[in-house]
Amino acid sequence: MNLSAPFIRRPVATTVLALAFALLGLVAYLQLPTALLPNVSFPMVMVTAQLPGASPKTMASAVATPLERQFASIPGINSMSAVSENGVVQITLQFNLSTSVLGATQEVSNAVAQAQHLLPPGMPQPPTVRQMNPSAQPIFYMGMSARNMPLYTLDKYAQTKVATALSGIAGVSNVQIYGAQTYAVRIYLNPYALSARGLSLQAVQTAIGNANVNLPGGTLDTGPQAFATRVHGQLHDAAAFNHLVLAYAGGQAVPLDAVGKARNSTEDNQQETWINKTPGIVLAVVRQPGSNTVAISDQIRTLLPKLQAEMPGGIQVKPVFDLADYVRAAIQEVLLTLLIASFLVAGVMWLFLRRPSATLIGAVAIPLSLLGSFLGMRLLGFSLNTLTLLALTLAVGFVVDDAVVMLENINRHIDRGETGSTAALHGSQEISFTVLSMTISLAIIFLPLIFLGGFVGHLFADFGISIAMVILISGAVALTVTPMLCSRYLKPNHAHALAGVHDPDLLPEDGWFQRLFKRSRDGYVASLETALRHRNWMLFLAFLFLLGSLGMAALVHKAFLPSQNAGFINANIEYPSNMTFAEIVQEQGQIARVVKANDKIQSVVSSAGQGPGGFGNRSTGHMFIHIKNGYAPQTPEIISALNRASKPFHNVQIVYQGPQSGSSGTASGNGSVVYELVGGSWAELHTATRKMTAALRQLPELRNVNSSLQNDSPQISIQIHRARATALGVTPEAIEKTLGLAFGGQEVGTIYGASDQYEVILELQPQYQQDINALSTLSVPGAGGSLVPLSAVAGFRYSAAPENLMQHDGQPSTTISFNLAPGASLGSVVPTIEKTAKAVLPAGIVGEFGGNARQFQSAFQSLPFLLLATILLIYVVLAILYEHFLHPLTILTALPLAAFGALFSLWIFGLPLDLYSFIGIIMLLGLVKKNGIILVDFAVSRRRDGASAQEAIIDACRIRYRPIMMTTFAAILGVLPIAIGFGAGADSRVPLGVAVVGGLIFSQFLTLYITPAFYLWFDRWGTSRTRRILAE
Repeated sequence: MNLSAPFIRRPVATTVLALAFALLGLVAYLQLPTALLPNVSFPMVMVTAQLPGASPKTMASAVATPLERQFASIPGINSMSAVSENGVVQITLQFNLSTSVLGATQEVSNAVAQAQHLLPPGMPQPPTVRQMNPSAQPIFYMGMSARNMPLYTLDKYAQTKVATALSGIAGVSNVQIYGAQTYAVRIYLNPYALSARGLSLQAVQTAIGNANVNLPGGTLDTGPQAFATRVHGQLHDAAAFNHLVLAYAGGQAVPLDAVGKARNSTEDNQQETWINKTPGIVLAVVRQPGSNTVAISDQIRTLLPKLQAEMPGGIQVKPVFDLADYVRAAIQEVLLTLLIASFLVAGVMWLFLRRPSATLIGAVAIPLSLLGSFLGMRLLGFSLNTLTLLALTLAVGFVVDDAVVMLENINRHIDRGETGSTAALHGSQEISFTVLSMTISLAIIFLPLIFLGGFVGHLFADFGISIAMVILISGAVALTVTPMLCSRYLKPNHAHALAGVHDPDLLPEDGWFQRLFKRSRDGYVASLETALRHRNWMLFLAFLFLLGSLGMAALVHKAFLPSQNAGFINANIEYPSNMTFAEIVQEQGQIARVVKANDKIQSVVSSAGQGPGGFGNRSTGHMFIHIKNGYAPQTPEIISALNRASKPFHNVQIVYQGPQSGSSGTASGNGSVVYELVGGSWAELHTATRKMTAALRQLPELRNVNSSLQNDSPQISIQIHRARATALGVTPEAIEKTLGLAFGGQEVGTIYGASDQYEVILELQPQYQQDINALSTLSVPGAGGSLVPLSAVAGFRYSAAPENLMQHDGQPSTTISFNLAPGASLGSVVPTIEKTAKAVLPAGIVGEFGGNARQFQSAFQSLPFLLLATILLIYVVLAILYEHFLHPLTILTALPLAAFGALFSLWIFGLPLDLYSFIGIIMLLGLVKKNGIILVDFAVSRRRDGASAQEAIIDACRIRYRPIMMTTFAAILGVLPIAIGFGAGADSRVPLGVAVVGGLIFSQFLTLYITPAFYLWFDRWGTSRTRRILAE
């Protein structure tokens, strides 16, 4: 059966269908959303609970533990981690990748509601539940500043105007706000003045609550008319609170300003943000999964002038960073690479075929295959991102393979004197099975990748499906459009026609390339005959390369994902816990000035009291560093320079990190690699953590080794003298409430505005919050309304305690974070750290990697199975197609050569074996077997005609030499622009390109000797086995 015959006989229908297919593909391309990477959405939910004034230990035991026990019954949870800090706990639930994040959020909300009665009664509000995606990086940073305006006024415009407008843009998930300064009235009290007037903190709290009310007044119905009654019981600003009479002492009124001061302030006065050196607010826009990054950016930039016009004078709204600039550049570079690869491949065909008609016929496969894949991507909901475009660029080198094989075979028939139509029918019938075998066996190698699951499967599913679609479409084009075009437009070689020559082995002597090619082919055939006489040495050489590939796999460095030098750097900063916030602000400013002094830095957004995503505590700092245009490829060098410049800040932990191609995991830490310790009691775990941290600091492969216990904060334990307290009528509750009001910054009232509501916060004046002796000045309510000095009923013990307590799946946990030293790889570091853990950690405490390092371990444990599954699938498909057990093995003998060439190329260029390059090796397996298919298929056909095995394989090598060389050079030159690497995002593509090009160069030529040797060896083995069976 000739699959191509209907299309050859109906050229008009074939042409119309091809054009319609191309047009639909073009329309689909214009509709595809653009993004940096495929949508890899991690179903994660974060629960945040607050209890002002509570210690980390109280938050862990009284809040985190009851919630975790309730969450344990929710199905689909992979891991559960909690971080308890002063007054707040954050619990992160990571679900299976197949879980619906909306369903998971609803389940968690229900569990929080059921656990409400188990939580402390003093919580100001129920725990909040929100979706979270660690791989979702903000795509647009916008800065707001005003020189002559309080920040809480600027914050109101940011929250009500700008953030609301940005959230309304299609595709925006949420807007994170750095430096949020929500208005609040803060009441600062003098403990000495309170004691002198016989007032307790609780009395002040009660007076404020009684004087600031907003209750319904009811309705007065007079009969003919009804009147709504309203009491003006609200105090609206700090000035009104300052005149509030708290009590009467000695017949004299005691206004609030006699014992303290109310000020117009903010809810959180322990955080600040600067845009370069200017205080301000930064809004970070996070896109929804699957939305168009570039389209969102365009809408934001269109909206900016309107937002600026609506702002009062003095407020400036400016873009700080736009990831769409990098996405545009990266996609443009990939498209340029694709265009260059297409021209190089077309050039190869011109060089070999020397006819414009033949070159154009072969090149038609490129646009048809690519446009067809765009249609498939649109139907499947994919985006136009660096990975899907990388798949198409890689495919350019071999989408013409099927067309070239078809074209070259039809061309042989035309050169023998057949008409175009006859040659197309005969040539396509001869080669259709070969094309079908090549197409199916190449597309099938991506099936395990698609169904791999986990992070790797989700990240590369779009890549695998996209490249498989291109391969299948190119095969369809080779079986339909290519033979039809050959029948109409492929003419006999003029040199052959004039000379009356119809021998395809005689190439026209009309150019240097043809002469060189003929010599190379004749030399190859002669050397092949010699090699086949010593084929045992060929088999031994193949065995050596198999061992060599295993050795190279152990030698080459391993990594998880390449860095994406997207034009920005994140800096995470940890300050000593004994630093005041004023000192932190000063230090943060000095670090920002050092960073901005680098001539390759465009701008710096600096935050104190906040970390990435707006999380963190007062000892946390974060900087978003925007690199100048043109310097993004130098991100590693810039980070090294910033590390050197930051050495004077020896008492501060600063970690500079560039973005990665993907991000995952929940373990928190300041370094790029996180190691988590779980189990034991808190005391045992803390001891083990300090020992493990010290041991890791001795490893030369690691830098910036820090633990979550790095900064123990000073702590004062209040020891209640219970007998004395009982005698004086002082309860533990009264003591805790007094301390919470003095140092916890507790909300004691609410101001209801026309469209919003604001907190009233009570605390001691700042100088007393920083003075240990202030404890002795506090008075606690006792029996009969008396005031009892706190020092009379309690003792004070000074100690140190961790700033936070962590739990993993309900067990105590800590984290150790670090960066890799220059030249070190994650693959070499992981076993070293595991060996160290075995030597240091006691029984009952286990260590495991978190974040990307955990994914690295999981991925590289599954990748060998992926490789074996790919090889097995190739064998199964070839065995089915050939109906033979041995021919597929002959074809697969090229695989060790390809693996060795790829790994050796990575090693010689100092590149790591990461996920990208491993996928390149998987794809390489499909490419190198094409030569084997071309040779074996022709040899099998010659054997049916009665030729001996040696004659058949030598004829196959001689006659198929040209299509093999054409497909080889086309594949190499198609991938070469990726291996060379230029433009935005090139750093992540280079390892993949080098692996493919190196494997192709090394294996494709040696395959021409080793595959024939194995063919003869298997044929001899099969023949002798058949004879034995017949003899028996």
